[in-house]
Amino acid sequence: MTEYLAAALEVSPQAISVPDIDSYIGLMHTFFCLEDRYGLIIEEKDGDFSLMVDPTQGIFAENIHHMLCTWAEQATKLKAGEITKEEYDKWRYRYPEFDTTRHWVKTIPKSISDEFVKEFRKKHPKR
Repeated sequence: MTEYLAAALEVSPQAISVPDIDSYIGLMHTFFCLEDRYGLIIEEKDGDFSLMVDPTQGIFAENIHHMLCTWAEQATKLKAGEITKEEYDKWRYRYPEFDTTRHWVKTIPKSISDEFVKEFRKKHPKR
């Protein structure tokens, strides 16, 4: 079914499938999705490539950027010997429980948000 739908849309089946990060192709399509949704960008400098989040690409990108900064802070502490590997792993595996940099709230799924916007526009077409 996925292959037929992908053919009709003229996209790769991986582009519309649940991400499979256990394969290189699946991981690449996950990166592409992150680019579209969260402002992930790839940059090349002197033959090396880096994945970064552009926080100017909207609130989702801004939030992910903050999360990555928090992660980088912990990784830097590990590298500097300020925390142990066990403390680092505890932070990662229990994230965001030990992140004290911001308060977390649950948000509604994007699909539901999109439906609200669609209904609002039906009722208020000039806005």
